[in-house]
Amino acid sequence: MTPPELMLASLGSCAAFYAVQFLKARKLSDRGLEVSVTAEKLKAPARLGNFRIEVHCLAALTEEQTEGLRRSVHHCLIHNTLLTPPEIKIELAIGEPAVTAGMSVAG
Repeated sequence: MTPPELMLASLGSCAAFYAVQFLKARKLSDRGLEVSVTAEKLKAPARLGNFRIEVHCLAALTEEQTEGLRRSVHHCLIHNTLLTPPEIKIELAIGEPAVTAGMSVAG
């Protein structure tokens, strides 16, 4: 997978995780739940944008449950990270065995 594909997979799996948690907490079936994510490649600067997350749920949901599922997916950590651009520092260690891009995840 390419790095952009991994990013889309991360967003999709996060959305699916929150959707499944919502359904399980309400004893609703998560069987057949599908999530797909698409994005457009934008320019100046080159980046992904216009993300679209589609959640397909086979379970029959009430209007209230449907809205709850939507809210749950919106709580996805990756989704929220993309909504608020994080600070990213890049550090180069020249002359050492590895060149690292300063990316760390704190829990």
